[in-house]
Amino acid sequence: MTLAELLVRLGSFGLDLTWRVEFDEIVDPRCVEMQRRSADAGMDTLTLLSLTTPFLQLIDAEARGFAGDELVLVLTEFDSSLWDVRAVNERVLSELRQHYPGAADL
Repeated sequence: MTLAELLVRLGSFGLDLTWRVEFDEIVDPRCVEMQRRSADAGMDTLTLLSLTTPFLQLIDAEARGFAGDELVLVLTEFDSSLWDVRAVNERVLSELRQHYPGAADL
């Protein structure tokens, strides 16, 4: 599962968020652009989505979604195969569990 796929699955909840992305390891030139845009006020969801094509691989990356000044969603990818999703909205987590039956609560 990719960041792009997760962003799409967020639906309307994720559409109005502002994103800041950090990486422990830069594996693609698009990561540099994401970090640059994150350094200022962050980027909107459509900009982040445009930088996360289905073939973008991330290693130890964290995307933090803000509604105004409030942190409402954290997507953390470990070694391009495992995601940790933390959200203030239980509906978001329920939706992801429905689409990904192998998801586990930690």
